[in-house]
Amino acid sequence: MTLLHDLEATILSRKSADPDSSWTAKLMAKGPEKCAEKFGEEAIEAIIEAVKDDKHKLASEGADVLYHFLVMLAARDVALDDVLKVLAERQGLSGIAEKAARPTA
Repeated sequence: MTLLHDLEATILSRKSADPDSSWTAKLMAKGPEKCAEKFGEEAIEAIIEAVKDDKHKLASEGADVLYHFLVMLAARDVALDDVLKVLAERQGLSGIAEKAARPTA
């Protein structure tokens, strides 16, 4: 288990909790779209701190991004291990080659 797996387990345990008792439950109660929106907001905040070159604030916003990413995944019943599997499959590939090999829609 990793810290991210532990966080995922906490998020899953709160997925159906009382929204008045948990921020995670409150987000989940608003639906997957709101979870995705919140992830986007946090990503933008992280981008701003990266541009400003504030390492401490970027680390803090990065933690928020990771948390909200896991909430968004949980809202759509996608496991962290599913994401990690995709990363493992891409490991050792050139990013350019991997992107070129993706199916086009």
